[in-house]
Amino acid sequence: QVQLVESGGGLVQPGGSLRLSCAASGDSFSPYAMAWYRQAPGKERELVAIITSGDTTNYGDSVKGRFTISSDNVKNTVSLQMNSLKPEDSAVYYCYADGRAPVNGPRRHYWGQGTQVTVSS
Repeated sequence: QVQLVESGGGLVQPGGSLRLSCAASGDSFSPYAMAWYRQAPGKERELVAIITSGDTTNYGDSVKGRFTISSDNVKNTVSLQMNSLKPEDSAVYYCYADGRAPVNGPRRHYWGQGTQVTVSS
């Protein structure tokens, strides 16, 4: 069983920075990709950034140039560095992973519990 545990959310002023981290626990977890999604009240969940096992990255249009996703394939962790934060970045941020555990098991999608990010003065 794979569990994703997020950390790093909180309250920050506009223009500030936050770093989110997510650790995947589970025997022999082999992710194809890990990502961050977010969901604001009354809105659909949207992709923020994704990184594949080959380190290919992709970002939502609204965060390009401000957010950076990175991963440690050995530790199965993914981080999101968020700079120049805006009030519209306020949302619950969810860690996501697509992979197999163990490596010959079924391919599944996994979600973390979410961490709140609030950008406000």
